[in-house]
Amino acid sequence: MSNTLEANGTRTTLARQNNKSGALLPALHITQRAHGGWLPGDTLEGIAERLDISSAHVQGVVTFHSMFNDMPVARNLIQLCTNVSCMLFGAETLLDVIKERYCLEPGGTTPDGRFSLKVMECIGLCDQAPAMLVNRSVHNGLDLKSIINILDTYR
Repeated sequence: MSNTLEANGTRTTLARQNNKSGALLPALHITQRAHGGWLPGDTLEGIAERLDISSAHVQGVVTFHSMFNDMPVARNLIQLCTNVSCMLFGAETLLDVIKERYCLEPGGTTPDGRFSLKVMECIGLCDQAPAMLVNRSVHNGLDLKSIINILDTYR
């Protein structure tokens, strides 16, 4: 059997589970995709209501997991890892390049809507540091030249 989740015009079919909070992460992923990469507040309330869990719990999950965005993002979301391994291999310098070249601060979006930048605690690629995600694409072993070349391919 399945349940239909409807939040702010988004309909999603989720497998029925004994624990409704088990459907929360899939519902958030699907809803975020349907809203251009972010989760508007009214959709969170709709998800909470449909899954019969508190809005505070839903908001807590969204803010805890770095994969969810509670603000609009640009066409391309840069997620640069700044954990210990990446910092030791130059992530701070790469962050400076992004800031200077694209006039982009962490948590910000370029005026043309091309990039948003999110500084990540860890993306699980410590053995390939420094690393970043752009949208869903993984880029690792970055240096000054490669990060510019990579970002220049995203329009």
